[in-house]
Amino acid sequence: MQLISVNVGLPREVNWKGKSFRTGIFKEPVNARVMVRSLNLDGDEQADLTVHGGVDKAVYVYPFEHYDYWRSELPDTELTPGIFGENFTVTGFKEEELNIGDRFQIGTVELMVTQPRLPCYKLGIRLGRPDMVKRFLASRRTGFYFRVLQEGEVGAGDTLELVSRDENNITVADITQLYTREKNDPALLHRATQLKVLPESWRDYFQEQVRRQDM
Repeated sequence: MQLISVNVGLPREVNWKGKSFRTGIFKEPVNARVMVRSLNLDGDEQADLTVHGGVDKAVYVYPFEHYDYWRSELPDTELTPGIFGENFTVTGFKEEELNIGDRFQIGTVELMVTQPRLPCYKLGIRLGRPDMVKRFLASRRTGFYFRVLQEGEVGAGDTLELVSRDENNITVADITQLYTREKNDPALLHRATQLKVLPESWRDYFQEQVRRQDM
């Protein structure tokens, strides 16, 4: 499990279909080591803090293995590290293998897996494709977020070491499948509502699903 690229970017104004948007999705690889803080990386910011950023979305991670899939899906698009808005491009991870609550050490940083990414329309702006949000979620290649438990420095080439596995055994992929209702698993849905390391907004959403099933 290795960090292939560290990517950062500050918010910028972009024009899309005659409208102006402010977005922080444009990330570029950094050659030097970067300080990872509780809310973001040095040199990186989110534009809309109502839906992006915060302690549970401090670091967005995307598996490098997914790039081959997207190269086949988007043959006319140059796909370089950071293109999906990720801070860390990594290898050796897949969403179905990572539990919510798993903890990792990289460089001097300790991190915890918190949730999958739900794409917004700005991913479509970044890739110049209005259908990208739908395609991204349908692919189930969402990537995931880290919470920063201990601040420190990281750099490309660093190894991610597993510190501990969350014993609840609810994966990032499980959460995505419950959200999209691809997986009809009432027991798993109930367990997700009780998963304290899962952000409260997700637990509230799943509790509402449970109430609707019980009606």
